[in-house]
Amino acid sequence: MSTASFRLLSVLLLGLLAACSGSENAATAPCDVPLPEAYTIRHPAWADSASIYEVNIRQYTPEGTFRAFEAHLPRLQKMGVGILWLMPVQPIGQLNRKGTLGSQYSIQDYRAVNPEFGNLDDLRHLVNEAHKRGMHVILDWVANHTSWDSKLSKEHPEWFTKSKQGQFQPPVSDWQDVIDLDYSKPELRRYMQESMAYWVREVGFDGFRCDVAGLVPTDFWNDTRQRLEKIKPVFMLAEWDELFPPTFLKREDFNPETKLLEQAFDMTYGLRLHALLDSIANNKKPVAALDKYLADERRRYPAQVYLMNFTTSHDINSWDGSEYERVGANAQPLAVLAALLPGMPMVYSGQEAALKKRLRFFDKDTIDWRGYPLQDFYTRLLQLKKRHPALRNGDACSEFERLPASTDRQVVVFVRRKGETGVVVATNLSRLPHEITMRTLGPGVYRELFSEQVLKLGSGSRVLLPPHSYRVYERLPDQK
Repeated sequence: MSTASFRLLSVLLLGLLAACSGSENAATAPCDVPLPEAYTIRHPAWADSASIYEVNIRQYTPEGTFRAFEAHLPRLQKMGVGILWLMPVQPIGQLNRKGTLGSQYSIQDYRAVNPEFGNLDDLRHLVNEAHKRGMHVILDWVANHTSWDSKLSKEHPEWFTKSKQGQFQPPVSDWQDVIDLDYSKPELRRYMQESMAYWVREVGFDGFRCDVAGLVPTDFWNDTRQRLEKIKPVFMLAEWDELFPPTFLKREDFNPETKLLEQAFDMTYGLRLHALLDSIANNKKPVAALDKYLADERRRYPAQVYLMNFTTSHDINSWDGSEYERVGANAQPLAVLAALLPGMPMVYSGQEAALKKRLRFFDKDTIDWRGYPLQDFYTRLLQLKKRHPALRNGDACSEFERLPASTDRQVVVFVRRKGETGVVVATNLSRLPHEITMRTLGPGVYRELFSEQVLKLGSGSRVLLPPHSYRVYERLPDQK
């Protein structure tokens, strides 16, 4: 056995001896890893073990209302959801509208509620009920653009960028239902900040998911975060990834130095990781590419920042295809990786239903829940994420190590450990069965998360991973 293998075996053996023992001392031991001076964000305490769930109110129920969605809160609480992200709730523009109902990202009035979903009291009730169940709620915020017939376009046309002909213009050529705002205007900045504060004060939102945040000046977001924090601690998610240019921008227009995570945002998207996992699942890139990605991520950001992991979202589902369309039988193994790799996992509406269709973006297209066939699957993942010390978000004292499984390009095995606790994850994304040697876990009695199978493993035990499968192991306390 090599020195590196012996060191890994020793660490894992010690770590997994206490994985299920509930050792609070190890889990909560202080760890002083200072943030670089440029990073001033202090995440809300309730976010450190949270997962996030994106809510598409329009498509969630036949009614498509806040009240109808509210009936799902007990189920989502049981599933382990910590943060609910509501897609935009404001009225949608009529002029140049796409489809019959229009895009929820074509905002007509920043301080009103879309009657399609209900009224302000309905929204307040939903947020209050979520809070009663220990969940927090963030609102999707579209700061970059409005609808053509928005209240702002009529009352303050000077707050918009103009074409050479002096006309309103979209921020991106394909976004023909919206027009671009001009953040060189101090009055616009004040209005937008006051509007965001309105939703925090009047409805109780706990923060925002900010649409195409990298297209809005970072100094606006920095100032906005400070203003919102005077009301209450907030959680801010940016739709951006400095490691991955968005598909709607030309590469030369992409800014990889937005510094959104330094003073404004708790979390940005893990877009590059999403694309990489899809490529590994489709055998276009080897598992070794994951090591390079994680090294690049750590060079760019300190461990305390959050990146959001996901296999689908409202954009990906509608425009790139469902998980099953894109990665087929690897949909669930990828969900395991997204949940348990470093980062905060996000689940999109309908994933518990094994949603196999693209939801229409501009029209009514209700999710067929089919009895929630993957409810238990996501409950096990999110509850593990919620309770296990080694899986906490932004914990600089938690360690990640990918374990060599074989020469197979599509077998991913790794350990997450914190002090004397740890979780070992094994996924086989290939079409063939694969055996892994369990000596890196150390001998003992283990329980697998999904099957609940209890098995005794020695230092040379081998475990078979069927095609497109996954295993998550925790060690049971020693039996006296």
